[in-house]
This record gives sequence, C-alpha cells and structure tokens, in this order.
Amino acid sequence: MPSHIRGSAKFWNFSPAFIGINLLIAVVLTVVFCPSCFTRNDGYELAIYNFLSSFILSCALSYGGFMVEVYFDKTISWIEYPVKRLVLETSAYLLYVFVVSFVITAMIELLGRRTFTLDDIPWQRLLAYTKFPMQISAFISFVLISRSFLLEWRKSAIEAEQLKTQQYAQQYQTLKDQLNPHFLFNSFNVLSNLVYENPDTAAKFIRQLSKIYRYVLEVQQEKLVKLSSELEFAENFLSLQKIRFENGLLYDIHVDQRPDFYLPPLSLQMLLENAIKHNVASMADPLRIEIFREGNTLVIKNNLQLKSSLTEESTGIGLSNIRKRYELLSAEPVLIEENADFFIVKLPLLVSSQI
Repeated sequence: MPSHIRGSAKFWNFSPAFIGINLLIAVVLTVVFCPSCFTRNDGYELAIYNFLSSFILSCALSYGGFMVEVYFDKTISWIEYPVKRLVLETSAYLLYVFVVSFVITAMIELLGRRTFTLDDIPWQRLLAYTKFPMQISAFISFVLISRSFLLEWRKSAIEAEQLKTQQYAQQYQTLKDQLNPHFLFNSFNVLSNLVYENPDTAAKFIRQLSKIYRYVLEVQQEKLVKLSSELEFAENFLSLQKIRFENGLLYDIHVDQRPDFYLPPLSLQMLLENAIKHNVASMADPLRIEIFREGNTLVIKNNLQLKSSLTEESTGIGLSNIRKRYELLSAEPVLIEENADFFIVKLPLLVSSQI
C-alpha cells in the first residue's frame, strides 16, 4: 500500500479524529436541518434522532469514499489512465452513496415505526432522502479525487526526478571514471618512449607528471572546476608535453579570467591530448595550440597537420566524453569546427545558475 494511503488509513479507520469530525458534521447537520428541535418541548428526542441519523450516514459515506479511493489507487493509475480513473471512481462512489444512503434512511425510517408492511413503505420519500447525501457526496468525491490525483502526481514526479538524478549521477561518474585510466595510459605511453630516448628527460617528465596527477586526484569527485584551475592545469600539462617535443610544440594561453566561470574537470586535458596525439609535432612542423576566451566560450585551436598513421592507440573517448558530460550539465552544446588549416573546439563556460 502506498505511503500516503497508509497514513490516511490511520485517520479513516475509525480513529478518534475520524469519529470526532463525523460527530461535528452530525451536529452541524442537525442544527441546519432541524432548528426546531432546539425550540420545541418535545424536540429533544427529535434532535437525538436527527443527530444519530446524520452521524451514521456521515461515517458510512466518508469511510466508503476512502475505501473506493484505496481500491482504485491499487488498480488504476491516475498518471496512466486519468480519464478512465475519473469516470470509474466517480461512478462507483456515487453508486455507493445512493445505495448506502437509501438503505440507511430506509432502516431508520422503518425502525422508527412500531408496525409496518410492504405497502406502507414510503418509497418516494426515501428516494427524496437520498438527494441531499448525493449532493454532499459530489463534494466529497471532488475532494477525494483531487487529493488522490495530486498525491499520485506528486509521488510520480518525485520518483521521476530521483530516477533522473540517479541516472545522471551514474552516467557522469562513469564518464569521469574513464579519465584516470585514459590519462595514465597516454602518459605511460609517452614515458616508455622517453626512457629509451633520453633518461634525464624521462626523470623530469616523471616529476612533472606527479604534479599533474595530484590535480587529477583533487578534481576527480567534482562536477565542475573553476576556469582558473583548469587553465593552470593546461599550462602544466603543455609544459609536460614540451619536455618531450621541445620546440616541436608551441602554445599560447591568453584568457581574461572571470571568477564565476566553470568547466567540467579535465576537459582541456582531453582536448590537448587529442591534438598532440593526432597531429605532427616536430621542429620542422611545430604544432601550435592556442587557448583563448571568446564571449562565454573557451576556444581551443590547433593547426591541423594530421599524422599519416597513428602510432598511439586510441581509446575513443576524447570529444565524445566531453560532449556527454556537457549534455548532463547544461543545454549549451560543445561546438567543433574543422577546415583545411585548423581544428577548433569551443567549450561553453558555465556559471552556477546554469547547473
């Protein structure tokens, strides 16, 4: 049973609150429909009669309305079949009210007589007595149906949002988990070549790599990092690569920073790594990388001089990873431009209100 029904059951299951409210309803009905009961000399018995009749009828109608609501909450969803639920629940409750109010008023009417026969039963008057309960039931039905619909809609909305949040968190964590192995793989691949070519440079590379990886560990649990932190990391990363390529790699970072700009962590590392991996970087044909701000985007631009064949194994993460992470954080897309001379990626700079 849904939690909101279990909570309501404590009230409707003839609890003190349930009895108290129906007693109050019975008092009000007695005062409204039998004011003479309190002015006549013989009105005491009549007042008790009307009060008990109203109380029994009120308890029966309100409890029946709750039971009808519970039944349809279990069988027909407001979210999936709203029209069907509205028609069937309203019809069922009105039918219940008619039958119960007719039976109760008939019993009260007939028990008030000492003797009676089938010919004496006042059918027309009994049917007339059901008119007021039917009017009251229309209001009760509206309240119960509105309450049930709103509770189920709220519950469905909360569950959908929780599921969406869990899916986004899981997807985003999966994407972030790809970064560390990918970063290490490419770094060790570079280091394996340097160890044989230049041991001193390899030692310098290891020291620089330890500083960079410290940043990776610091931001691996973050969804976003400050632009200033990411640019500092990019500077360290490119200086690390320059140990290997020397003047075969030229870079320029000129960004007027704003403190409220953010990026997904290690976005620049992925793009810079791809640029170095896919392009020639030599003394004769240096790879030039430029990072600058253009409005609310960070532009990463490199000259295009693709390698004839890739000696480094590609893991296929790169741009796909960055695009997916932005999709989970913002409606702003990652823009990619490519022509015969340059490859350009524009990363949206995010602010806290966009997240």
